[in-house]
Amino acid sequence: MAAVLIVEDELAIAELLADVLREEGHQVTIVGNGRQALDVAAKIKPNVVVTDFMMPVMDGPAFLQALAASEDLKDVPVIMMSSLPESTVAQRCAGYAIFLRKPFKIYDVADIVSKLATVESRRPMS
Repeated sequence: MAAVLIVEDELAIAELLADVLREEGHQVTIVGNGRQALDVAAKIKPNVVVTDFMMPVMDGPAFLQALAASEDLKDVPVIMMSSLPESTVAQRCAGYAIFLRKPFKIYDVADIVSKLATVESRRPMS
C-alpha cells in the first residue's frame, strides 16, 4: 500500500488515524509538527501526507510552503485537517489536495488516502 506521513500535534488523533490506516495496510509514520515532518518526509518519501493546520514549531501553511519548495516532495498529495472552516484555511495556504473539517468520519480518511495513493503511484518518477 502507501507510505503515509501523519503530521498532528494531538497524539490521540494521530494514533487513531494511524491505527485505521495500518488496518488498511498502509505504512504510517507520525510526527508532531511541520519541522519534524520535513525531516522525516525527506527520508521516507511518503505517498500521502495527512497534516493538521494549527501546530507548534511549524504550522500547516508553513509546512505546505516548504513541501512545495522541495523538488523531491512538491508532488506529494496533502490532506489538510482543521476545525476551522475551509474558507479560513484557504486564506492562509494553498496546495493541499483535500480538506477535512474536524471532526470527520475516520474511515473517510482511509478511503481518501487510498485514492490519493493510487493517483500518486501513477505519477512519473522525476
